[in-house]
Order: sequence, then C-alpha cells, then structure tokens
Amino acid sequence: MATGVLPVSVGKATRFGRFIPNSPKEYIGEIRFGFSTNTYDREGTPTSEERVLLSSAKDVEGVIRSLTGKLSQIPPPFSAKKIGGVPSYKLARKNRPVQIAPIQVEVYEFEMLRFEPPVITVRVVCSPGTYVRSLAHDLGRTLGSGAHLTALRRTRSGDFRLEHAVPLQRVSTSDLIPMSRLLESWPRIEVSGAEEMRVMHGNQIPGDADAEFARIFNKKGEFIAVAAVENGWVRPRLVLTSNTSD
Repeated sequence: MATGVLPVSVGKATRFGRFIPNSPKEYIGEIRFGFSTNTYDREGTPTSEERVLLSSAKDVEGVIRSLTGKLSQIPPPFSAKKIGGVPSYKLARKNRPVQIAPIQVEVYEFEMLRFEPPVITVRVVCSPGTYVRSLAHDLGRTLGSGAHLTALRRTRSGDFRLEHAVPLQRVSTSDLIPMSRLLESWPRIEVSGAEEMRVMHGNQIPGDADAEFARIFNKKGEFIAVAAVENGWVRPRLVLTSNTSD
C-alpha cells in the first residue's frame, strides 16, 4: 500500500545512513471515513460498524489543525514497536492485548488537498517515527465516523524528493548522487590550515551554526566531515578522509 521515496546508500555513502532517518518526511495519503480497522489501514479488519461522515470540509479541517504540532501519538497495534522485546504486530496477530505507550512526534504540516466523502486526500510533513495511519485513525475517531488509511506515498525524505527518484529496477551508476551533494539542507562550514587538520583527525574546533548538525568542507571544496554543533563547538561525527580512524 505504501510507495514512494526510499533513500538507498552504496559504497562509502552507507556511512551517512545514520543521519538520513533523522530528516523530516512528506507524504500524500488517502483517508476513507466510515469505519476503523485494527491495522488503521485498508489491509486490516473493520473494528466498527459503517457510519456516514456527517462532518463538513470545514469540520474536517478543524480536526486536522488539532492534529498538527507536537503530539503524543499512540502507534498502531500492528507496528514494529516492541512490547517486552516483542514487536507489537506479532502479539496483535495472535489476538493478544496490545498496549503501546505513546510516543512524542511532531507534525509540521497537515492539510486536506481534496474532499470527496467518504474519501479525502491529505498532505503530511512530519518528524521521523510519525505514523500517518494513526493520524487517519485519530481523525476518524474525533469526527465520530471512524477512518482508516487507504493509500500512502512518501514524496520526500529529507533532501530526497519523489521527482528525483528512480525505480529500483532501472537504477544505474549514472543515477548515483555524489557524497558532496548529500545533506544539502544542513549548514556548510569551511575550514583550512590547522582547523582542517584537527577535523581530519576527529577533533573538535570552535564554531557555531543555526542547526544541530553541519557539513564541513575544506578550501578545495571537498566534503570532509559531518559534525554536531554544540555550545560553540563543532564536533566531527563522521570524517570522510583516510587520515582518521573514524
């Protein structure tokens, strides 16, 4: 049911994998009102009787606004969240009780693109770990009609967008993105001389940036490190040269 952008790293770029999941995600999805399901999507079993959505587009948009911002969200029972070390979906498949603790997520943007009851099309921009299925379920529960997700397409993952994606079966070396173009939305810090040598050996240097992480380049324009920016210090977390033990 879910389709869309999935960043894949190869070669030395696999070292960037730890940073990519922390980037915001964007989705286009379809939500059907009328009943909820045990998986919160169309693949599940209905858990309520069919009800007609009596709410207007304005009412729906009002609830959507209430589901925007920092939220305490309960993941679907059929998810990879673990309960006592066991993925919750394994417990749910055995019809065992599933009590998942709420998680803290942030929904930056949540808007309705199309209103054609019983189906609406929505766009969501959210933090990693946010369940769009739960947003659909909570929307239906609040409006009193029940709802579930019927389609979902990830249109952006960090800096990677759907319009630049290539079907997996057609990928070739010409489609690979150079490492210097990764994480382009992060601040760029340029170093030279002694500072460059310190960074190449994994040592911190003084500096600041309006972000949690930054990319470090030398005077030649070479991407040499990814660093955390903390309290006036730039601390390398991934050094891309051969002169370091990282």
